[in-house]
Formats: sequence, structure tokens, C-alpha cells
Amino acid sequence: MASKQRGQQSFEFRTWGGRREGAGRPPKEYRSSEPHKARIRFSGPTPAHATLRVNAPIATLRRPDAYHAIRHSMYTVVERTDFRIVHISIERDHLHTIVEADDHESLWGGMRTFQSSAAQRLNRVISLATGTKRTGKVFADRYHARLITTPTQARNTISYTLNNWRRHGLDQGMETMFWDVDYYSSGPSFDGWSELDDSPFLVPTPDYPRLSVCRPKTWLLKVGWRKAGPISMRDIPGPAR
Repeated sequence: MASKQRGQQSFEFRTWGGRREGAGRPPKEYRSSEPHKARIRFSGPTPAHATLRVNAPIATLRRPDAYHAIRHSMYTVVERTDFRIVHISIERDHLHTIVEADDHESLWGGMRTFQSSAAQRLNRVISLATGTKRTGKVFADRYHARLITTPTQARNTISYTLNNWRRHGLDQGMETMFWDVDYYSSGPSFDGWSELDDSPFLVPTPDYPRLSVCRPKTWLLKVGWRKAGPISMRDIPGPAR
């Protein structure tokens, strides 16, 4: 929006004091994943897209030791009845998750438990890789969450999460390894790919365990998203909206 026109001032603007661009304490490490504002509040089982950004000194999360650290961390919430990770993708410096929570407190508690376990395990990965024991924060201070409220939003969010590697160009050259889906995601466990065409079989995986996601219980993530159209393994998502 264009700013309002102001009349010419009869004095010179001072160059000291007051609010100035770039003034103040510089931000620590990477950007925060979420401004410090009131969390979203809701009651009743609701799906949400939650993103965790990493600010620890690890070149990429897309490596076997980090994959298994995150996979084991998912076991800490897999038996919860009030919070479920339904889809997940591991990118270089962030995680995309699609979760279901019974209310805003369950969302906060489930994400906190998963984030804490993943941070401890990833610190061990970094320590082994560098030979120097590392402790402290791994993720940016707050996760970013957006509630999913319509079939179109549900369909687009699932495609965005599971096909995010194609958006970042991480699929280049993987055809020779027969990677139809991203094995650093829960894509192999998704039964909604249009290419499966109601096949009784899921996508086969290489010689390592799948990420332990939960079956969805909300209508939007179970069947509602299908009303907005199919999801192909070849879809390339656009930027997040």
C-alpha cells in the first residue's frame, strides 16, 4: 500500500536519536521461525501445518544420521491420543509437519515434546560429526503453525509438504536411484498418490525404516482433501502462501 503524501517540512531531519533503520541489537544466529505473538487458539480436533527451522551448525538434515535422529524422536509422540504427526518432510535446514491436535494446548505440548527430543538427538549427531560435544538450542525459538480449514488448503498443504524436495530442486538426478518420492519424507507411507491408482501397496522404501507417522483422524486429512483434486508424485509446489 502506498504511503500517504506529506507536505514538505520546514526543517532538516536530524540524523541522530530516535528510531533508525538497522538500529538495536542484531538478531542472534538465524531468523526466528515465528514472531513472539499470541499462539492460535482452537478447540476440537484440528489439522495444522507446523514448520520447525534449524539454527544449529549442521550442513544439512538430509543425511542418514540426522534422518534416524528425527525418526526416533517421532516415537516420543506416536502414542499420544491428543496429538499426531500425519505427514513430515525433512529439508536441509527445516522440517515441515502436518499434525492433528485436539486443541491448542495439545498442539503446543506435542510440538514441544517432539522438538525437545529431536534437539537432543541432533546435538548428539553434531557432536559425533565434529568430535566436540554440543548442547543447547537446535531449533529456532518458536515453530510456525497455520491451521488447515478447507479441502483445498488441505490438499495443497499435503502436496507442498511431501513434494517440497521438488520445489527446492533436490530431486535432480534422483531418477537414476529410482526415487519417485522423497525418502526423507513420509511420502512412501502416503496412500493418496494418484500414481498408486488405488493400489493395495504403498511406495517401496530402500533399506531403512519409514518415518513413523500416524493415520489421520480428521475428515480434512482423511478424505476431505480429495475434493480439491489428486496429488501426483510429480507435482512441483509453488511458494507457501
